[in-house]
Amino acid sequence: MRVGGSMAAWTDLPDSVLLEIFSYLPVRDRVRLSRVCHRWKRLVDDRWLWRHVDLTLYKMQPKVMWHLLRRYMASRLHSLRLGGFLFSGSQAPQLSPALMRALGQKCPNLKHLCLHVADLSMVPISSLPSTLRILELHSCEISMAWLLKGQDPTVLPQLECIVLDRVPAFRDEHLQGLTRFRALRSLVLGGTYRVTETGLDASLQELSYLQRLEVLGCTLSADSTLRAVSRHLRDVRKVRLTVRGLSAPGLSVLQGMPALENLCLLGPLITPEMPSPEEIISSCLTMPKLKVLELQGLGWEGQEAERTLCKGLPHCLVIVRPCPKESMDWWV
Repeated sequence: MRVGGSMAAWTDLPDSVLLEIFSYLPVRDRVRLSRVCHRWKRLVDDRWLWRHVDLTLYKMQPKVMWHLLRRYMASRLHSLRLGGFLFSGSQAPQLSPALMRALGQKCPNLKHLCLHVADLSMVPISSLPSTLRILELHSCEISMAWLLKGQDPTVLPQLECIVLDRVPAFRDEHLQGLTRFRALRSLVLGGTYRVTETGLDASLQELSYLQRLEVLGCTLSADSTLRAVSRHLRDVRKVRLTVRGLSAPGLSVLQGMPALENLCLLGPLITPEMPSPEEIISSCLTMPKLKVLELQGLGWEGQEAERTLCKGLPHCLVIVRPCPKESMDWWV
């Protein structure tokens, strides 16, 4: 950056620019910056800098987490990503109900909590902050009692979105327990291999108010998932699922879905029954509000199939892309 024709020093930068730069730094480096000078200490204390905190890069000891909570986050915090110690042995520190309750008491603006590799088997769901609107569980362990139907209906009254990614204990009973979250509008199931077709169908019947459903990498066939969607989720706006077990008749059950705006089909499992581009176009043309069709990992990018889809669906944004690269981070 140049000021008056010469290179500007750090001291020449306005607070707003420094805050923007600091926001890209890991939490540990942010804290260290507070020791540089009085001005940077004041900036590190700025409420804006602690709205969104990612602690998944660290094996965070409980006492360090408590210090960050009391010293920096508190009422400033809007979203938190936190890693656990699920695979670190029985003597490793674990997330505690007391810490979860403290998050709720000291962080009244916390809306988004994302937990990675955490053992929550001893953490009751009632201890989570009641202000949460989004809850993500990635490679976490939960108890059988966590989401069972018939529990306290006042728990997480504002929850709008729940992501359950590789939560091995999650099963039909837990899925049916989600029906007590009346504000729930988005549900993402990833690798939840214990959920059955019967359980999904029965649960979606009571979750008819969902507006977004993603079923990724599960043992459920795409056809059975779409049949359940067409029967029970007439107001759904976004559907995203892997194409395992997808056929042209299975896709055709979405014909006439009145509110569907975004349809995403993910590979790479392609079977002989996989609908052709022409069959996909035929089904999509019956969806009056469809705006986005995304096909990922099917090997069609740059091929005739992509051109056929774009030409056949001129009213849609057609996105054809390869699968994203696998993350090298084992906890993601």
